[in-house]
Amino acid sequence: MRTRSTARPRTAVALLTGLATLLGSALMGVLGTATAHARTAEPLATGLHVSDGRLLEANGNDFVMRGVNHAHTWYPGETQSLADVKALGANSVRVVLSDGHRWSENSPADVAAVVADCKTQRLICVLEVHDTTGYGEDAAAGTLDHAADYWIGLKDVIAGQEDYVIVNIGNEPWGNTDPAGWTEPTTAAVKKLRAAGFQHTIMVDAPNWGQDWQGVMKANARSVYDADPTGNLIFSIHMYSVFDTAQEITDYLNTFAAARLPILIGEFGGPADQWGDPDEDTMMAAAERLDLGYLAWSWSGNTDPILDLAVDFDPSRLSAWGERIFHGANGIAQTSREATVFGGAPGDTAPPTAPGTPTASALTSDSATLTWAAATDDVGVAGYDVVRVSGGTDTKVASSTTTQVTVAGLAADTAYTFAVYARDAAGNRSARSATVDVTTEAGGGTPGARCAVGYRVVGEWPGGFQGEIIIRNTGTVPVNGWTLGFSYGAGQTVGSMWGGTAVQTGSTVSVSAVPYTHTIAPSGSVTLGFIATKGTTNPAPASFTLDGAACATA
Repeated sequence: MRTRSTARPRTAVALLTGLATLLGSALMGVLGTATAHARTAEPLATGLHVSDGRLLEANGNDFVMRGVNHAHTWYPGETQSLADVKALGANSVRVVLSDGHRWSENSPADVAAVVADCKTQRLICVLEVHDTTGYGEDAAAGTLDHAADYWIGLKDVIAGQEDYVIVNIGNEPWGNTDPAGWTEPTTAAVKKLRAAGFQHTIMVDAPNWGQDWQGVMKANARSVYDADPTGNLIFSIHMYSVFDTAQEITDYLNTFAAARLPILIGEFGGPADQWGDPDEDTMMAAAERLDLGYLAWSWSGNTDPILDLAVDFDPSRLSAWGERIFHGANGIAQTSREATVFGGAPGDTAPPTAPGTPTASALTSDSATLTWAAATDDVGVAGYDVVRVSGGTDTKVASSTTTQVTVAGLAADTAYTFAVYARDAAGNRSARSATVDVTTEAGGGTPGARCAVGYRVVGEWPGGFQGEIIIRNTGTVPVNGWTLGFSYGAGQTVGSMWGGTAVQTGSTVSVSAVPYTHTIAPSGSVTLGFIATKGTTNPAPASFTLDGAACATA
């Protein structure tokens, strides 16, 4: 059962690579020739809109998305996430919703709250229905028509929000089975929303689980675009392991740019998976060169945590993937510019002043709270980055939208030096503050109390459910190899599992690590997902052990 896993079903990978390269050159002529048939009428400039292949704000400012995806429908309680994403410099966020076909429907009140939160955090909000993922290949997937009806039911919520909201009709709305069937239902869904009076920019995802390796969206983009009477339509390509060479990436994006057809990278990954190693460096460099948007997958909560940008939704614990997206070359901190609808000015290049010297308080063996005087900016300070200073090197350890943060995961009885930078909405960074020296207390936790386990049910159906287990290392040394133990009390039986290997004897379950979850760093965690059967009740296990030692529950 595919939920927020990034698995992408494939046919022969070698065939995909060959086809992608072939289509890159052959279809250039198709789209290039089609530009002669582009509409001559100007699109309706209601809020965010498209003109000459570019996404513009109502005032004509060119808006380039630099943001991430956030799995709201599976983690509705993670209400701090948008503020955290903004504090790291993002100007937009793609929010996962459900139309009720596959997961619990996000209500109008919930969607209204998401939009309000986006506006509060000064983020452009791309709202997407995830239930359509892999239609035609995944039997559980819903149709684009059903998704369109869901959006129509939300019209009262999002009408008037055209300056702030883009409607992504359905996520990856076709699998690898007969992807040519993507064109007609995509066109029909666009027309249905326009007939219902929607003036928002509409985003449409590609087939082939979003990656369009057979070039169906590429070949039919012009006809789909021309079917929208407003012209406010943008295409979304998802780039994972199919896009593992620079040539494939640049050929695909250049084709749309040359044809003046609007496109962005609506999802992408960098870490290698079982199908290949995506070339995220080229994706981000090409997006910056062509001024195209990108939205990285995903903030946190993946069943395979390799694509979590933040560990356990904690912005102070960015993964290597998160550091790459937010702080690497062509990353969000370097290239993001806030939408001018929030009051910012295009071309803002003036950095904030340096924050005040931080002071330390609430010292423990593994954490310290830092407080500093606020910086000032001609437009407004968007957030602060706290860094550890070692010699001539700064290493970011935390972010905050306030003038205080607690830095966790420190070693006991160890000296540290910290400083603070301020950032504005345009991504300008201040000079570094003066430093503060901190030494943590001696000690290091209760012997044996080195783990905490979180357990939750992601979704249920008659006779079965999907679960998630998060194992956190609360000790001060890495856990290398582990066995998790727990027992069920109502006859539940674990079937398939990812992130670990489960063996069940009666009610007792033993889970051993797999290679990519083998090591849990201090203050780090790994996430397991599984499918299980159940009876009429489904209580959580009462306790957990790691290598035989009791764990706290979280």
